[in-house]
Amino acid sequence: MAQMRLVVVGAGGRMGRALIRAVHDTDGAAVVAAIERSGSEFLGQDAGELAGTGPAGVPITEDALTAFANADGVLDFTAPAASLWYAELAAQARIVHVIGTTGWAEGEDAPLKAAARHARIIKSGNMSLGVNLLAALVRQAAAALDADFDIEVLEMHHKHKVDAPSGTALMLGDAAAEGRGVDLNSHSVRTRDGIMDPRKSGDIGFATLRGGSVIGEHSVIFAGEGERIELTHRAEDRQLFARGAVKAALWGFDRKPGFYSMADVLGLGQSNV
Repeated sequence: MAQMRLVVVGAGGRMGRALIRAVHDTDGAAVVAAIERSGSEFLGQDAGELAGTGPAGVPITEDALTAFANADGVLDFTAPAASLWYAELAAQARIVHVIGTTGWAEGEDAPLKAAARHARIIKSGNMSLGVNLLAALVRQAAAALDADFDIEVLEMHHKHKVDAPSGTALMLGDAAAEGRGVDLNSHSVRTRDGIMDPRKSGDIGFATLRGGSVIGEHSVIFAGEGERIELTHRAEDRQLFARGAVKAALWGFDRKPGFYSMADVLGLGQSNV
């Protein structure tokens, strides 16, 4: 295929810079525009120089409309409100929109389905191959083990992460709930403090840790009587998420408009986005 022209939004952030580096290292793709919010200190800077890949001749701008009109896809790890706006622009331009944004409130991402009538929306709480494989294994384990096995999702991230539980933890919780054939919202336990009633059978618990510079660690624990199964993924390099996002964009280049997940990109079958 022809070289895919990609826009990186939130280009000045840690993930934005990682995305620029990932595109730079990928054959068949190029950064043609980099976007930051109005008033950002990064406006006007060269995207390649900021990301450490050398001059790219791509100054960071706030003009997303023009950028999208001259691109084949956009890589987006920003915030829910921004991602919804970018999805509208992607639909207008009929391009690929890869969304790694987390922190969505329940139902907040519903408008993405409308945008997917014209754009190729690829959304995932985690762009890692390993995490999406983990979700598939969690779903399979939850289906195989009965409610005598309690399910707990444990996650840890760096001290700057503001959403909890993480999007990946929720994705894994959804996978467990699907395996059990239950609704996560009605079986989710996210806080425990003080004197509590005994744990209810079938609950899916979440525990959140924050500290230091941890990129991301997720474990799903199946705790039975006298035995415990733990499935764990540890992210050691933020670039793995960026590489996954670029892979997703390339995959979506010649797809029909629609709403896809990373599981579709990786051929892993059913998955929550």
